[in-house]
Amino acid sequence: MAHIDDGGGGKRSTNVEVNIVPFIDLMSVLIIFLLISAVWTQVSMIQIGSSIYGQKTSEEVAPPTPKMEIPLRIDIKDYGYRLVVGRNTKNFPKLGENYNKAALLEELQKIKELYPDKVDSVITISDDLLYNDLIEGMDVVIGAGFSDIAIATAGVK
Repeated sequence: MAHIDDGGGGKRSTNVEVNIVPFIDLMSVLIIFLLISAVWTQVSMIQIGSSIYGQKTSEEVAPPTPKMEIPLRIDIKDYGYRLVVGRNTKNFPKLGENYNKAALLEELQKIKELYPDKVDSVITISDDLLYNDLIEGMDVVIGAGFSDIAIATAGVK
């Protein structure tokens, strides 16, 4: 341990031990905090890019939105299917008691031809409909080639 000695010229020599363990603990916490915050600063600099530090070149113009970023949603309603692609909506009413799965599949296949890289979709269903209706809708969507399906059930009207 560290100690302070005043030289021993007086009647009593003073010997004081300083506990440096809390200081070491504090410094280790500060170093960890510094390392973590430095990493986040670097990531934010990478995301911002050269638009702040210089003018954008012609290559850095914002790229157009890829076709696969267009949202695709299938709403399962008590009256039939409603297909929402971007801002376009198309309804597929029930045929008697059954959903018109063939017409929905045909339309989804057309969409897949337009957007071959798109694999995600959202299916919404009202809470009062049968679970089997959801499964049949999922089968149609997967059959059209949209394998990543998100499901929303609460509050759909």
